[in-house]
Amino acid sequence: MKRLNVVMVAACVCIVAGATARAQMGMDFFKKPAIADIFKPVVGSGAVYETERDQKKSTLEMSVVGQESVNGKEGFWLEFGHTDARSGGMMYGKMLVTRDDFQFHRMIFQQPGQQPMEMPMNPAMQQRSRTTDELEKWHKVGSESITVPAGTFACEHWTKDDGKGDVWASSQVTPMSLVKEVTPTNTMILVKVLTDAKDHITGTPTKFDPSQMMQRRQQQPNQ
Repeated sequence: MKRLNVVMVAACVCIVAGATARAQMGMDFFKKPAIADIFKPVVGSGAVYETERDQKKSTLEMSVVGQESVNGKEGFWLEFGHTDARSGGMMYGKMLVTRDDFQFHRMIFQQPGQQPMEMPMNPAMQQRSRTTDELEKWHKVGSESITVPAGTFACEHWTKDDGKGDVWASSQVTPMSLVKEVTPTNTMILVKVLTDAKDHITGTPTKFDPSQMMQRRQQQPNQ
């Protein structure tokens, strides 16, 4: 089984433009033989997770908030939301992803109280993760039913070969199937399934300006 590490790389850029993303880099997503086995987008569907890293808890949201054709291919807007450590509010980012090849075509993020910005697409980010050796270090250890705050789910249990990671996945959960993840430094648990997810990014996106973002962050009081 492979991780969908590329998902979080892109999500981190979208949500926080590299500023506070390190809190979520412990997440281990994965890839089955076909991307369609995991990525089952349904507009309006989503999931809310509680994450804990270094004894600090935060909220992570994943949802599908729109659908758009990309060069004749079926694309979906995959939105991520993450607790902003400075303001305590939610920061959001979304990616336009084509279903069949799981490539990213557009990325937009928005900080609390700010105008949305569209990120330039890095060609390397349009490809699936190339860290094949690392991604292959997962194997299925069985099927089991687990209970989390969002309910009880029939899951496939996957573990990392070095014994330092476990993931429980269910086809009942969209968009990425994840129900629970446990590593030595990070936990992630599904707390709510969304059926009426809405796009949190409002306004017309402007072109991403790194210097402008840095200036804004320097003007914000430290918390």
